[in-house]
Amino acid sequence: MAEFVKAQIKGDKVVVFLKPSCPYCVLAKDVLSKYKFKDGQLNLVDISGRSDMGSIQDYLQQITGARTVPRVFIGEKCIGGGSDVESLDRSGALEGMLQAIGSLQ
Repeated sequence: MAEFVKAQIKGDKVVVFLKPSCPYCVLAKDVLSKYKFKDGQLNLVDISGRSDMGSIQDYLQQITGARTVPRVFIGEKCIGGGSDVESLDRSGALEGMLQAIGSLQ
């Protein structure tokens, strides 16, 4: 699981580990969808239905302090979950973070 997660978050891009049925995952996706990402710069990783889902969430807890989804990474750094993304967007900080890693068109 560690290798899977590390491979997903490697590099300057935005990665969201999510489950489609989770309202906070939908919130994070909706907030991020307002931005114009370059191709390949926004990676939504659906972990629902995976046989290793629990292990992935355990590993996310080890590296981020929480096993809940969504877990949102910007340039390999976890910025939190859905409400965190929403408040960063509202404050204007999210756009700066996305620009800093060169994710936006």
